[in-house]
Amino acid sequence: MDDRELVERQLGRRPRAFRRVVVRCPFGAPAVTEQSAYDESGDPFPTTYYVTCPQLVAAISRLEAAGGVERWSETARSEPALAASLARATDEQRGVRAELAAGDPGPDGGASLELGIGGSHNPEQLKCLHAHAAFALARSGYELGERILAEIDPLWPRTCCMNARGVAVSSGAPT
Repeated sequence: MDDRELVERQLGRRPRAFRRVVVRCPFGAPAVTEQSAYDESGDPFPTTYYVTCPQLVAAISRLEAAGGVERWSETARSEPALAASLARATDEQRGVRAELAAGDPGPDGGASLELGIGGSHNPEQLKCLHAHAAFALARSGYELGERILAEIDPLWPRTCCMNARGVAVSSGAPT
């Protein structure tokens, strides 16, 4: 199976705006994907990095359900180092999206290229911990995202999520 098919199995649906796998789990399966700035129909797709590992998605969802979005938003506002990390990552996110758009402003005239991580209009109010975790896994040095990930113990499951779906994945080193 190619990566797109593996991601489709993980998500249980066809991935939108899929470009490539940027991070693999220790078992070699896709864990984080990179999306185009626009989906197949040309609509803006604001989530550049997307967590696909079902077990990692579930762990991050538990953090969100326990008030993680609000807690991490407040922490980022109150800790200057995390606020600076978020600001740098937001700028980096905008640069990556512009690069992926390759000069195409899209139907919104480029407004979506200015969004923060996870499509946030206000980067200081986090929108989705999954997007921040994915950004940290895809682009090292994002302290806020790395601290969110540090709450997940263990980060990777003991067995490959794809094995539970009856799919053999080649063992490869995580990227």
